[in-house]
Amino acid sequence: MKRILVAMFIALFICSPSVAGELKKLNLDDKNDLGLKIENDASVKVEGKGSIKISTLWPTTICLGQVTELDIENARLIYKADVKSQLDGSALLEMWVHLGGGQYFSRGLNSTVTGNSNWTSIQTPFMLQKGQRPDKVTLILIINGKGTVWVDNIVLTKEPLN
Repeated sequence: MKRILVAMFIALFICSPSVAGELKKLNLDDKNDLGLKIENDASVKVEGKGSIKISTLWPTTICLGQVTELDIENARLIYKADVKSQLDGSALLEMWVHLGGGQYFSRGLNSTVTGNSNWTSIQTPFMLQKGQRPDKVTLILIINGKGTVWVDNIVLTKEPLN
C-alpha cells in the first residue's frame, strides 16, 4: 500500500502540468509607485544647507556616492554619516571597496539607527593591508524596513593601522 501511495505521488508530481504565467506587473508610469522618494530637506540638517531625506515603503538600498583616486594603503577606512530616522525598522551604512578587480564590503551592523531616533553618528570601517590600494569606494545606506531616514555630513576618513 505504501509503495502504491509513493508511486501515485510521483506520478502526480511528474505528470502535473507546470503552469507558467505572469504573477505581477509593475507599472512605472508614475514614480510614486516605486515606493521611494529622495529629496533635499533644508529644514532638517546637521551642517550645511540641508540633508537628504529618504522615504520608503519597503526595505531598500541607496548608493550615496563613490570616491575614486584614493592614494591609501595600510590603513583603516571609516565611512561615517549622521543619520536621523522615523522607521519601522533600522538603517545602517555599507561600504564597498574595489581592490584589484575584486569587490569587498563592510557593513555597520553594530552601528545602526532604529525606530524614531534623533541625529546619530553611525559608521562602518574597512581595513586595508600594506599593498592594498582601492580603485574606488562606494558608500551605501541600507534601510531595513519602511519609513523616513535623513542623512547628512557623510565623511570618509582614514586612520593608521596599529
